[in-house]
Amino acid sequence: METELAREVVPHGDPIDLFKLWYDEARTTEPNDSNAMALATATPDGHPSVRMVLLKGYGPDGFVFYTNGHSRKGGEIAANPNVALLFHWKSLRRQIRIEGGLQPVTAEEADAYFHSRARDSQLGAVASDQSAPLDSRETFLARYETVRDRFEGREVERPAHWGGYRVVPSAMEFWHDRAHRLHERRRFVRDGDGGWSSTLLYP
Repeated sequence: METELAREVVPHGDPIDLFKLWYDEARTTEPNDSNAMALATATPDGHPSVRMVLLKGYGPDGFVFYTNGHSRKGGEIAANPNVALLFHWKSLRRQIRIEGGLQPVTAEEADAYFHSRARDSQLGAVASDQSAPLDSRETFLARYETVRDRFEGREVERPAHWGGYRVVPSAMEFWHDRAHRLHERRRFVRDGDGGWSSTLLYP
């Protein structure tokens, strides 16, 4: 057992490559939404909020998600572009934390993703004033029907306030469950030359 506990499963290297390895495995083991990630934002005076969003692309340049810019998270992002992500894959007993700043995706990227969604999802995005107070569900469904009629027979236009963001990671932390709560953690921090340094952390 001592040999097994000593075996390192989170080695130093490129954290994006390690993310891909873990993410590809999660896509085959997680029963629902392996691309789900918690997104934490905060107001300028430090009041935090967190919610689940879906990863829609990633690479050396960052991790992409899409949202309504008029939502609560959109407002907090506009005021404070520093965010954190958390992936938790229960079936693999692993999690990854990512910290960094945000960059908006291009309009072309946002258009391409918006029009790749199911048409009903596109219509719902147009109809929704995300995070705003709603007097009844009937009101929202009526707005949806109005939007559906407006775009009948033609392409749904992406709202200007609906787009995507890329989290450019400055730090990434990998956590792997081990027996007896002797877990393994490694934190990667981007260095000044564009590479990464890392260290193990006590669990």
